[in-house]
Amino acid sequence: MRCFVSFALALLLSLTPGAVLAKSAASVDESFNLERNQLIAAIMSQQLSSRHFSRTPLDDALSRKIYDLYLNQLDPRKRFLLQEDVRKLDSFRERIDDELRRGGFRLPDAGRQLLNARIREADRLIDPILDAGFDFNRKEALEIDPKKLEFVSDEAALKERWRLTLKMQVLDSYFEELEDRKKAEQKKAGQGQPRQGATTAAAPEPVPDPAAHPEQMQEAVRKVRSRMHRALQRLQEQSLQDHYDRYFDAVARAFDPHSSYMPPTTKEDFDIQMSGSLEGIGALLREDEGLIKVVRIMPGSPAEKQGQLQAEDTILSVAEKGHEAVDITEMRIREAVKLIRGPRGSQVLLNVRKPDGGKMSIVITRDIVQLDETYARSALLHTDGGTPIGYIRIPGFYRDFSNDKGKGRNATDDTRRLVQQLKRQGIRGLILDLRNNGGGALEDAVDITGLFLPGGPAVQVKDGGGHTEVRSDEDTAVEYDGLLIVLVNQFSASASEILAAALQDYGRAVIIGSQHTHGKGTVQAMLDMNRYLPLFRPRRLGDLGALKMTIQKFYRINGGSTQFRGVKPDLIVPSMLDHLESGEQYMDYPLPWDQVLPVPYQTWKGPMLDRAMVQSRGKEWVAHSAAFQKIKQESDEAKLRAQRTVVTVAWEDMWRERQLQAKVREEAKAAGFVEDPGEEEENEGRRAGREKKLEEGLAHDPYVQLSLELFGNMGKKEASAVRAR
Repeated sequence: MRCFVSFALALLLSLTPGAVLAKSAASVDESFNLERNQLIAAIMSQQLSSRHFSRTPLDDALSRKIYDLYLNQLDPRKRFLLQEDVRKLDSFRERIDDELRRGGFRLPDAGRQLLNARIREADRLIDPILDAGFDFNRKEALEIDPKKLEFVSDEAALKERWRLTLKMQVLDSYFEELEDRKKAEQKKAGQGQPRQGATTAAAPEPVPDPAAHPEQMQEAVRKVRSRMHRALQRLQEQSLQDHYDRYFDAVARAFDPHSSYMPPTTKEDFDIQMSGSLEGIGALLREDEGLIKVVRIMPGSPAEKQGQLQAEDTILSVAEKGHEAVDITEMRIREAVKLIRGPRGSQVLLNVRKPDGGKMSIVITRDIVQLDETYARSALLHTDGGTPIGYIRIPGFYRDFSNDKGKGRNATDDTRRLVQQLKRQGIRGLILDLRNNGGGALEDAVDITGLFLPGGPAVQVKDGGGHTEVRSDEDTAVEYDGLLIVLVNQFSASASEILAAALQDYGRAVIIGSQHTHGKGTVQAMLDMNRYLPLFRPRRLGDLGALKMTIQKFYRINGGSTQFRGVKPDLIVPSMLDHLESGEQYMDYPLPWDQVLPVPYQTWKGPMLDRAMVQSRGKEWVAHSAAFQKIKQESDEAKLRAQRTVVTVAWEDMWRERQLQAKVREEAKAAGFVEDPGEEEENEGRRAGREKKLEEGLAHDPYVQLSLELFGNMGKKEASAVRAR
């Protein structure tokens, strides 16, 4: 390490010509420190190439990946740069590796200069376009999927793209004005505030022709004008250091999607999140092609209680209740999170776009995460024949490491306690629900496996050097030896995939779920980059931030990795998530699936569900289930809507699409697929009856009802329930 530090510090004393140019370009930003960024580059280059699991060399192939990621985040929606600008940047495509080694940084400087010049030009386009007005009856096509767009060839084409974008935004804002007026009229007429998303037949629908509502159209134009100028001004205010931070992040993400550079502010946010002390809505967010997307809803969070915000939703704008919305497209995630966070008890309005293209306004009351709702929970259910069946939901593999030796509250002890309670109630089968479980402590995934098995290997962990370690449960006691079903979906990830895979490999449980689990089979470590500095480092270098890096990979006991492919259920059933491109396989540069040698293990010899029976009876039941058929229909239609990424920008077409989306949401609510938050008083009443709510929800959960049917069917055929392998 001492040699490396000497090497890194030496870079600070020997600037290349490229670095001199970078210094010159950075002179306009007094907060920028070239020496500090050279040191960050040196540490990242050395650590990633030598300690990342893949051991990927810093070469031209990696340089091309870094460049593509950098360009994608620079102008993700292709609203600013021209093809000639991209050609200029293309000259860096295979030179990034060389520049990182030399400590030169010409790409982020060149990218920032080109982008800011084009942002200023775009800002000058807005007023003339809005002042000229639009023909809202004219049908014009606009592609809204950035992946299907090319950078425009010239300024005239760029102006046309902005004209269509602004026309669409004005119509969207206009329709919102009409809906707000309708709600105000309903309230004035004494109907009260309608429930969010609900419709009422008492007030007639306004005629949406813009010619009939000049005041609302004028207000819509004003809001779009103000919102766009603020958004572009915000982009221009991004510092050179902001651009460098994203450049470094692109370097890390070129190794795999879970590696990243965390500048000091992001590292601070990460520390707050891990401590659980932050008040907000309880949603994990990420930047994706210039948009802020929801990765996961935290159990027990305000967002989960409200029920409408879901993983893979895109947040388009944020507003304090009663105030004008702030457009967060193209906004960096740190700034977006600042808008979403707020004092406990305050309300935030999120305008979101669903994965199928539908838009929704969601009001969430900020609060702290209710810790008791992040813990494992149970319920006693019954088959149609009255057979008692246990249900345990594990939202995540939590463990309180603040307690001495990690002996604080943890998922293993809670699950054991719940199993014991259910056993005392005479259960004849158990449903273990790992849906939406994003992982957590590996120790608990291994230990919970041991609650259902007499000890043995649970998972293999391999590092970048090729060394493989087997993690085993050493306790030979079996807490529960009865019939077992495990529920998973596309958001079951990491440690939850390890548990499901182990129970599947041992033949201990039947896995039921969607096409595959998430496929995150890697382990990350946080490296504080300040540790590579001398004890008495120069004050001017400041905090270097942290590097999150993938260092290990998970493998099942049968040798196959959980990475990329995830876990394939024994019984695949329709899911509302089927249309989502969600999972490791859809991310940029994921590590591939591979395998190692299997480890010796003994398959389960006790009671088990017959897989052939489960598959045949399960498919038959699903085919005749109205709920599952509705799920399949909704998912198929959502997939078709998601594929239609060309919008017809005309008031009649957009209004018709808006009404169709509202109808789809109402049908989904009626079928129980979407939460209806109702009035605040109703929410409070539901919170008071949390346990009752759990059981009521399970009564309408088709996946749980399918599991009960399979257990009930086994009760009729006890001879099939126990068999020898």
